[in-house]
Amino acid sequence: MQTVIIIIGSIVLGFLLLSAYARVKMKNLPKVADHTNILTLTDKNFQQQTKNKVVLVDFWAEWCAPCKMMAPVLNDVADELTENAYVGKLNIEQYQSMAQQFNVRSIPTLIIFKNGKEVKRFVGIKQKDFLLKEINSVTI
Repeated sequence: MQTVIIIIGSIVLGFLLLSAYARVKMKNLPKVADHTNILTLTDKNFQQQTKNKVVLVDFWAEWCAPCKMMAPVLNDVADELTENAYVGKLNIEQYQSMAQQFNVRSIPTLIIFKNGKEVKRFVGIKQKDFLLKEINSVTI
């Protein structure tokens, strides 16, 4: 019985150490600069920037490790979009009222807006090909 407790305790301790290490590594991910085609959205310009076009909006926060992981993917998406489709980013820490308005409960949340109205929503990390396919399905 004592051996079982020692083994279980070792497994739990190992898991906790691995978890702490992963958190430290994720927290220290470098910030990736936004692509020049990415729109910086605020509560003041949101309506204007999403009107008469398709915009994939990333609701993110500076402290969010999955958001940091999405940054290069969004840069690639922004680089490949043409015509009337864009990528925008809205920092929920600075614009909490916007996160509440769109019922954002988890981040990263990615919402596709067409002519200022929400048409699709995704939560979590997504691949470039998936996002491009979803954006293209809305622009047709």
